[in-house]
Amino acid sequence: MIGGRRHGGLAIVLSFAAAGLLTIVPLADALRPLRPDWVGLTLIYWALMLPDRVSVGTGWLVGLLLDVLTGSLLGEHAFGLAVVAFLCVRLHQRIRVYPLWQQALTVLMLLALHQLLSLWIERTVGRPAPGWIYWLPSFTGALLWPFAQRFMRGVQRTFSVN
Repeated sequence: MIGGRRHGGLAIVLSFAAAGLLTIVPLADALRPLRPDWVGLTLIYWALMLPDRVSVGTGWLVGLLLDVLTGSLLGEHAFGLAVVAFLCVRLHQRIRVYPLWQQALTVLMLLALHQLLSLWIERTVGRPAPGWIYWLPSFTGALLWPFAQRFMRGVQRTFSVN
């Protein structure tokens, strides 16, 4: 939006804060592997809808906060989310016109890429390889994408985020 006034910055920040809280909320041991990447889903939504406001820098910053929040290696999530944000911003015009099921498949690939980059960093520092359960959050996030997208669109409209 050139020369226009932007609204809803607080809604964007609060949505990332809520995603961070959903990331650390305690779950039963059986449900923990199914927890979707809430921060990744939120970043993907805002980077697709507002690529001029939420992009690589936001992905990096939110990733650093996620690293601190989860106690992971500093920069691990920052790198992965910055790459995801770059791809979303670069391809936002294509992805936004996809039907919802294709968007969900794209979200699956983006979330899996974030996990793959995190796994690569973890393996580089010598941590053991996880089992196949490691990939479940990407699938859960893709399954939740239609609901998350609808909810976030409601937030965007309610708070006039542009």
